[in-house]
Amino acid sequence: MKYFRLIGALMLGFGLSACAAGDTATRNAPLESPALQAAPLSLDVQGVRVSVPKSLKVSERNRYYPGGDIVWREDPRGDRHAQVKAIFEAGLNQGIAEMDHGTVPVILDVIVTRFHALSEKARYTIGGVHAVQFKFVLRNPETGEAYGEPKFVKADFKAYGGQMAINAESKGLTQKARITHKISEVIRQELQGTGGYHAEANGLIGALNQL
Repeated sequence: MKYFRLIGALMLGFGLSACAAGDTATRNAPLESPALQAAPLSLDVQGVRVSVPKSLKVSERNRYYPGGDIVWREDPRGDRHAQVKAIFEAGLNQGIAEMDHGTVPVILDVIVTRFHALSEKARYTIGGVHAVQFKFVLRNPETGEAYGEPKFVKADFKAYGGQMAINAESKGLTQKARITHKISEVIRQELQGTGGYHAEANGLIGALNQL
């Protein structure tokens, strides 16, 4: 019976934001009352699973905007999918470790849909946007049953360029460090906040990162 109560709680916590995006204001009005947006769920994340599909295209072109789904240069050339997976695992586990220990057991399943950091050319000149995007779903640790549909998260943020990038790196703020921290921050807001994470506005470069 406890999992039936959990399903109801999870659908309330994660389903409302999806409904709000597509339905009319009149239809959403009863769901957005203060009484329903009170306390966030008390989650006990017992495991993290990250998938970086091989269908995501890797680009190694050194252009200002090299295209592709995965652009990553701070690790040596190799299996970029595995490198991205390691970064996501580090960020997600860091974020979960900083959460309050809850009472509702779940497994966090994450599928990376885009990981577009900067090429060398963009990094040391104009900068740009780190496009970090993924879907996640919470599952029953015992049965693997998903609590609702996967939720898409767009965690894009400004990437340093030129002298700003050089200064940041001298303080240990590499692309990897900043992206790992961003992932940890975003997952905490998604799992503990009442409204989830809201992506930054990144102008034209941000729009290009959706292509």
